[in-house]
Amino acid sequence: MLQLKQIYKVFNEGSVDEKIALNKLSLSLDPGDFVTVIGSNGAGKSTLLNIVAGRIIPDDGDVLIRDKKMTDVKEFKRSRYIGRVFQDPMAGTAPTLTIEENLAIAYSRIHKRTLKSGVSSKRREFFKGHLESLGLGLENRLQAKVGLLSGGERQALSLLMATFTKPDILLLDEHTAALDPSRAELITNLTKKLVENGNLTTIMITHNMQQAVDLGNRLIMMDRGQIIFSSQGEEKKKLTVNSLLNEFSKIKGNGALSDRALLG
Repeated sequence: MLQLKQIYKVFNEGSVDEKIALNKLSLSLDPGDFVTVIGSNGAGKSTLLNIVAGRIIPDDGDVLIRDKKMTDVKEFKRSRYIGRVFQDPMAGTAPTLTIEENLAIAYSRIHKRTLKSGVSSKRREFFKGHLESLGLGLENRLQAKVGLLSGGERQALSLLMATFTKPDILLLDEHTAALDPSRAELITNLTKKLVENGNLTTIMITHNMQQAVDLGNRLIMMDRGQIIFSSQGEEKKKLTVNSLLNEFSKIKGNGALSDRALLG
């Protein structure tokens, strides 16, 4: 489904601020894989997602989706294959538009239609059915401006908008980090439900170690632009936060103390 081949990306090359963000990183995801990604600040996690999304073009290496080379395809063209939810609940929706208008825009990513003639009654029923799955009552507020929703409601809507068109790849960029604990738990549970029901191939960045352990069938740990630890299947099911932190310390050695604080 997704292949990253020897991805290399450097920022500010040749200057005193030069930083290798991804260093010959390779990763392959099968259809339905749900990969959680952890690592300290500056490990290259967000660059990884931006390369998959097409927001950043790698200096070297290839990106393939369904065996189709996408390395140089621009972000707006790649969006028909990719759904994404950002950390900021304000980032994934248009606040001045209604709930149904936001859903119509997301729907149009894979259906060549516009809002010109409004939202049809058939489309409205389709949206209501999906909104009901969130359990937040948003199906009764289709005409409400999204800017009036709470942060948790907006993030739930962003998650639905990113998933209900069944994208080839779903990217979750610390999408619960800005929420209070109760709303973060709600979005985490919705994520698990929507990904499993849609069998969506997913990459999720998180600093929440328990979340990384509990969700998905694969886990990777990044450091300095490389994957330094990987676990999947039955091995991942046995992981705990402590065992993961100990693994990180073994790999990193004496320099792991400050990074453990970030990971924990």
